[in-house]
Amino acid sequence: MTDIMQSPAVQRYMTQTAAANADGAAAGSAGAHTGGPAAGSTAASGSAATVPVDGQQPIRAAVARAAELARDAEAHARERQHVKGKNTARERLDLLLDTGTFEEIGRFAGGDINNGKAGAAVITGFGDVYGRKVAVYAQDFSVRGGTLGRAEGEKICRLMDKALELKVPIVALIDSGGARIQEGVAALTQYGHIFRRTCKASGFVPQISIILGPCAGGAVYCPALTDLIIMTREHSNMFVTGPDVVKAATGEVISMDDLGGGLVHNRVSGVAHYLGEDEADAIDYARTVLAYLPSSSDDEPPTYAYAVTRAERDTAQRLATIVPDNDRQPYDMLDVIRCIVDYGEFVQVQELFAGSAVVGFACIEGHPVGVVANQPNVNAGILDVDSSEKVARFVRLCDAFNLPVITLVDTPGYKPGAEQEHAGIIRRGAKVIYAYGNAQVPMITVVLRKAFGGAYIVMGSKAIGADMNFAWPSSQIAVLGATGAVNIIHRKDLQKAKESGRDVDALRAELVAEYQRTTVNANLSLETGQIDAMIDPEQTRQAIAESLRLLTGKRRVRATGKHHGNQPL
Repeated sequence: MTDIMQSPAVQRYMTQTAAANADGAAAGSAGAHTGGPAAGSTAASGSAATVPVDGQQPIRAAVARAAELARDAEAHARERQHVKGKNTARERLDLLLDTGTFEEIGRFAGGDINNGKAGAAVITGFGDVYGRKVAVYAQDFSVRGGTLGRAEGEKICRLMDKALELKVPIVALIDSGGARIQEGVAALTQYGHIFRRTCKASGFVPQISIILGPCAGGAVYCPALTDLIIMTREHSNMFVTGPDVVKAATGEVISMDDLGGGLVHNRVSGVAHYLGEDEADAIDYARTVLAYLPSSSDDEPPTYAYAVTRAERDTAQRLATIVPDNDRQPYDMLDVIRCIVDYGEFVQVQELFAGSAVVGFACIEGHPVGVVANQPNVNAGILDVDSSEKVARFVRLCDAFNLPVITLVDTPGYKPGAEQEHAGIIRRGAKVIYAYGNAQVPMITVVLRKAFGGAYIVMGSKAIGADMNFAWPSSQIAVLGATGAVNIIHRKDLQKAKESGRDVDALRAELVAEYQRTTVNANLSLETGQIDAMIDPEQTRQAIAESLRLLTGKRRVRATGKHHGNQPL
């Protein structure tokens, strides 16, 4: 679907008219001194457009006019965007898509060529990312502030309908002033149409939103409904009500960045999934994520060549030295993950949010997987309201798009306290249960050091649906940690010892050692079948890879005829 604007004849015409205009401007300057007409002046564009170009067939006036509008529109966009340190919509598409693969749909839809209007404030079309087709739309802030009206909504909806038909991912480059006020309810109605299609596409094709400018009001729910939201450190904003409305309604004075900037939504609210340093970084992250995902839920993820090297064995041996023997001593779970996955390459999701959990994409022997892990470096890897939602959403993403889930467990349990209870730890923690309990992709879990209480069950335990569960020899699995359990079970014995003058600490240490030997030791879970095998740390990658090969044939099964579950939200 090559655009006529790219035809050689039109390109030659544009080059020649640009040169003629430059000569005319120079001659006009000279003519101004003599009082005569400009030597380089030409007829109106309509008649000039019919002049043959290099002996070729004449360019029709309408085509020539459209070509001039397209050129002028992009020049105008560069003037408007570059001074702000931002790219134009077409330059952003060039960064996202493989070179020369963009095929635009409805370039002049919503325009008025005769009256000098090039088109709508959104560019739609298809292109390739690493050789695979994606649907893209890019809002153009240089055209009426990128606002969305009827023409823009219809273009986006047409693109999304075709993307669903072709079963390809949808990527949105957002830079918009929101609904076009001049069109009133007609503009708002278009958001409703887009919302409905986004919901229809959810879990069927990957949807990624890249916020490269303002996104306010009802417009924020377009990206909010997609799988991943990417923002930039500067220029990128999302909020339901802007600073002016907030001030008028509450009296609070706040800047756009503090209210809904990229850093706020990545670190505080958890709305966004990646913070790009600039537009190129944000767009490159989108390309990277797409490399791990299939084109649709009907497809398997892409696979990549992987060659075993001597370094792999050395890397595996490092695992035995990363995790400290002292179960209270922190370490960086990222070091463990990088020793397990191919080439140590791990693409984090929501890196700045809920740091006690780590989620992201990686490959095992060339096959993409989702990795979920506790992070002992942050609050001992505890599960709280934010980390629960982070884990649950990512597991659901992996399950939707056929990525196996690898879970690495080292957690003391759920975070206690009134603050967490009042923030809804019951409701929000239940999301993790729902995500794992409903997942039907291959699930492999490894307990590295400790897994206590409800957190053990929800983090990919055998009981909740994991296919293969392994544990390291030093791991501890129990309802409660040894010290906490002894303080509860033997509180009367400890009190009597204190009253009789005995060494309470020595007695507690003795009871803790006994509890660890008889209860916390992972052998109990091994004996009851909750753990499939005890493995040395350096066997972890091998065990995961063998399990993935074993589970290659796992298929989805619809157990009931229900429409859908009622997930805690």
